[in-house]
Amino acid sequence: MNQLAAAKRMNIIQGEYKVTDDPDAVITTILGSCVAACLRDPVAGVGGMNHFLLPGNGPGGMSGGDMSRYGVHLMELLINGILKRGGRRDRLEAKIFGGAKTIASFSNVGEQNATFATQFLRDEGISIVGSSTGGDFGRKLEYWPVSGRARTYPLTGAETQKTVAQEQRPARPAKPVESSIEFF
Repeated sequence: MNQLAAAKRMNIIQGEYKVTDDPDAVITTILGSCVAACLRDPVAGVGGMNHFLLPGNGPGGMSGGDMSRYGVHLMELLINGILKRGGRRDRLEAKIFGGAKTIASFSNVGEQNATFATQFLRDEGISIVGSSTGGDFGRKLEYWPVSGRARTYPLTGAETQKTVAQEQRPARPAKPVESSIEFF
């Protein structure tokens, strides 16, 4: 059986993150204007992915599920999750995906998300070793956090609009996802 068929698939959606040290695990998500940051410590063999809807940390006074839509909250959860599993901050490397401008008449929140993720990682001293951001269509992302391998599939216009509709739904509270269900 090849590596892709044997992979343990874990799907995340907006407002979630997942960290693992399982070499057979692949984390998947579907992105429109949202951004997913994929981080790993290649020495410790641990990594993960988040999926955020909005850049920055949002207005003051938020808690719980409201915070899970924002990049700062999910970036911190992802980094801390990797550190708790034996990763070291000085060895982390990142890849950034998503940030499409999926609806021409809307402001370009996708570009703002990608810019935020890039600046956040630079400010934290985390090396960005790859990215695929921008464009007009969404993408499906697969990330193998132990090896650092990533693969994206472009989505059609209809698939992207479905993703945008899903991204506009209220987020669930951020927590590691243990399910292996894949949503399309």
